[in-house]
Amino acid sequence: MMTELPLDQVRTLLAVVDEGTFDAAAAALHVTPSAVSQRVKALEQRTGRVLLVRTKPVRVTESGEVVVRFGRQLARLERDALAELGMPGEGEVTRVSVAVNADSLATWFLEALTRVPERERLCFELRREDEKRTAELLREGVVMAAVTSSAEAVAGCSVRLLGRMRYLAAASPRFVEKCLGGPSVGGLAEAPVVTFDRSDDIQDGFLRGLGFGGASPVRHAVPTSEGFVEAVALGLGWGMVPEVQAGALLRAGRLVALAPDRPVDVPLYWQQWKLDSPALAAVASAVAAAASEALG
Repeated sequence: MMTELPLDQVRTLLAVVDEGTFDAAAAALHVTPSAVSQRVKALEQRTGRVLLVRTKPVRVTESGEVVVRFGRQLARLERDALAELGMPGEGEVTRVSVAVNADSLATWFLEALTRVPERERLCFELRREDEKRTAELLREGVVMAAVTSSAEAVAGCSVRLLGRMRYLAAASPRFVEKCLGGPSVGGLAEAPVVTFDRSDDIQDGFLRGLGFGGASPVRHAVPTSEGFVEAVALGLGWGMVPEVQAGALLRAGRLVALAPDRPVDVPLYWQQWKLDSPALAAVASAVAAAASEALG
């Protein structure tokens, strides 16, 4: 049985996934597209699995995700070992890829990264994704770590609770008077609502908790955290605003809390590869420290 995974074939697969096409991978590896195709095919024959769907860009199959994750973890270990031996590549920095939700990115997460010691020489590659889907990027091997709402550890990963991000139902004073007839939740189910995107259901969940069926079909999607809060403050609709962003606007009178006694707390977890990696350990420590101060 051929149980080994040749590193040149694994690295070629990673190049195809990162570049999106066989031709682009060939250019990045300085080989011919035919050589790239042959290596990937050989790896598929060795594993007995289809690893890539040959679309443009390519898509990784479930089996391919396993090999991609293995390849990225192996590359991470190789770089760490070379660094410990005093043999890093010339001018090379360590790239750390993290998936993080938009609200964390807009509030506390970037400050966390400033706490990582400069001696680590890290280069951060952040992928913004909904906290319910960041774990998928970790599972696919796209990132090394993720801020996620999932407490269930991805295979090969460790998980720790960071804290809870609190959300408040809020709207502008003008919206409250025009659409709700006062600061109450009675008319929320029929009132225009602001969402982050089509998968954002925190507003619907809040209403269901109050005994309503869900939010109005008049839904304005604003796919940035800062833009979302501003849209609510300008009166485009009501929405669930992170408490840390709502505070100053509530004090300034630009927002009104609609149900201050009914906040929604979303638990956030840090998941990362189970690797003895100094780079990942430094990032995890900085993120945990910042989260303990910023999250409830």
